[in-house]
Amino acid sequence: MTTPHPNPKRWLVLLAVMLAFLPVVLDMTILHVAVPSLTQALSASSTEVLWIIDIYPLLMAGLLVPMGTLSDRVGNRRILLSGLVVFAAASAFAAFAQSPAQLIAARVVLALGGAMIMPCVLGLIRKTFEDPGERAMALGLWGTVGAAGAAMGPVIGGALLEHFWWGSVFLINVPVMLVVAPACFLLLPRAERMTPGPWPLAQALLLIAGMIAVVYGIKAGFGAKHPPVVTTALLAGGAALLAIFVRQQLRAAAPMLDLSLLSRPAIVAGLMMALVASGALAGVELTLAQELQYVLGKTPLEAGLFMVPIMAAAAVGGPVAGWLSNRFGLRLVAALSLAMAALSLLFLAHQDFHAPGWHVPATLALLGLTLSIGLTASSIAIMGAVEAEKGGAAGSLEATGYELGTGLGITVFGVFMASTFAGAIEIPADLPSDLADAASRSIGDVYIVAAGLSKDQGAALIAAGKAAFSQTHAVLLTSAAAVIMALAAAVWIALSGYRQSTDAMHH
Repeated sequence: MTTPHPNPKRWLVLLAVMLAFLPVVLDMTILHVAVPSLTQALSASSTEVLWIIDIYPLLMAGLLVPMGTLSDRVGNRRILLSGLVVFAAASAFAAFAQSPAQLIAARVVLALGGAMIMPCVLGLIRKTFEDPGERAMALGLWGTVGAAGAAMGPVIGGALLEHFWWGSVFLINVPVMLVVAPACFLLLPRAERMTPGPWPLAQALLLIAGMIAVVYGIKAGFGAKHPPVVTTALLAGGAALLAIFVRQQLRAAAPMLDLSLLSRPAIVAGLMMALVASGALAGVELTLAQELQYVLGKTPLEAGLFMVPIMAAAAVGGPVAGWLSNRFGLRLVAALSLAMAALSLLFLAHQDFHAPGWHVPATLALLGLTLSIGLTASSIAIMGAVEAEKGGAAGSLEATGYELGTGLGITVFGVFMASTFAGAIEIPADLPSDLADAASRSIGDVYIVAAGLSKDQGAALIAAGKAAFSQTHAVLLTSAAAVIMALAAAVWIALSGYRQSTDAMHH
């Protein structure tokens, strides 16, 4: 097998796709610190808030695989450039939304744009870097941009909210896109290897509908107080649609999603890591952002800065993971980093954030570092186990793991948070029952209800809300630690045969 000459512009191509990827990731976390101000400005209910945050990663999770396979058919460059345009337009629309419903609609279009961009980025990296060593480095740098973007999200969001209204967190994407789109237009290679064959729209719609029904069923079952009949129907319907989709894929001569990829243990392990680690990261950030603003009374900017250690360390994790896994083997690096992430969460669960000292920021940094090493390890596992022409498909599988992890992480944390909070809060006795019900939904609702009460009543209610939320965060972080520890064990088992197969590929 002759190695093709490496593309002389390959590092510039990497730069262009990383720039394209930045706003997509910013948009996942920039909203976390904006939630309190946005909730009050649009007077959104806690369910509406969850939808505003969640519709983006959830819809993206359904769209990524179809868009990844479409870009393998039509060309990554074309889909990527179209995605940038859609994303910029949706950002402008979101910035000026007048109601929760309009904002949710704008986030739907943002998800479409993001889903066009994400798989193309991974697909282009896989096609541009043939050498495994260079590819691990490129994926590490890509992971850094992902982590740094997610990290910058809360800080940029906080800084914008100090000076402007909540819509500015979306408007910021427009000037960014005006720089990125021309750069990608000029740098990305016009000639690409593409997968022949038509793109099955019906299969794409099946997959999207199935994913969203299942995830919405999970949300409805836990969070909103829907009757069990509705939840069961949604889950059963979604599962049936996904089953039909799988059956079509297994029978089709040219399937949209190559399900044989899932027979490779490294890919399954990589997907599990992507799912759980990104879910834990998103859930922990959301919990912390609310704890810092509602309980400790920090401004959005202060909350963003408090979370910098997680993100700054996560940005280092990418390249470090590439180096460590080349040195010590992927299996050890992946399992150990996840186990350490679990221990840091356990430690944070029992800390008092009022007097953080130096050990809270240090532990936050350790958490960010270890989770991001775990995430990059998942990337290396998945991308190292596929051929170049399947790069888009594997990339979209991995990105689906991230998005689904983020969406489910926020849902499960949000729902778990709501039920733990409702159980923990001791509502002052003199509060009318309808207001008591409203206040026990979430800490955000406590503030909305308290605003309409007399000064003393309001203060008593807020004090009760703060006490309950501190209990809630301890329960949440402890549970997350347990899940990640279990994952570390599962990854250690799943990657047991990994070393031999990679050595065989290099020789």
